[in-house]
Amino acid sequence: MDLSLQGSLLDLTDAMTLRDVGTGKTRHPLAHGAWVDVRPGWLAAGDELFTALLHGVPWHAERRQMYDSVVAVPRLTKFYAGDETLPHPMLVEARDALSRHYARELGEPFVTAGLCLYRDGRDSVAWHGDRIGRSRDSDTMIAILSLGSARTLALRPRDGGPIPGSTAKSLRYPLGHGDLVVMGGSCQRTWDHAIPKTSEPMGPRISVQFRVAGVR
Repeated sequence: MDLSLQGSLLDLTDAMTLRDVGTGKTRHPLAHGAWVDVRPGWLAAGDELFTALLHGVPWHAERRQMYDSVVAVPRLTKFYAGDETLPHPMLVEARDALSRHYARELGEPFVTAGLCLYRDGRDSVAWHGDRIGRSRDSDTMIAILSLGSARTLALRPRDGGPIPGSTAKSLRYPLGHGDLVVMGGSCQRTWDHAIPKTSEPMGPRISVQFRVAGVR
């Protein structure tokens, strides 16, 4: 399987750099005290980071019990705890920049990084909320840096009903190379999110999820 990344034609800068989080960021208020921030193009010229993570991270293929069978998780993963060294200095810079920007709202720094590799459109993550640990009962933030091919982040109310004030049952946020999305407030408790499968020809994507201590 070819997991190479076609270089972006949209980045006009040669040097990999993080742009200001707040410039170009849009907050989307959701029901029940949840919200989503979207900052397109937060990381400029991120091809180097994508390639370094693709080939340098010790990706793990998980298997999980599903009813009466044990099945392969449709993506590769790697988790870095707060006391582990991140696989690229740009991830340290990104984590620290997010901690500074959201310090007043969050009240604590981002410390862990969970990485997922979606090899093609068949890889996905099912509807879920990051509710392991303190996020089960308390507001928190999950910040995601998207690298590689564009994929859709979908959100829907946890109770399965339509979005308040709408007939739609889910929201969809297309995430491209270098884009940032932050889910905050009660989002992990009151909403679910997913990366749906797609039948369209799709290259690889890496997501980097920054979380606070005690949240998975």
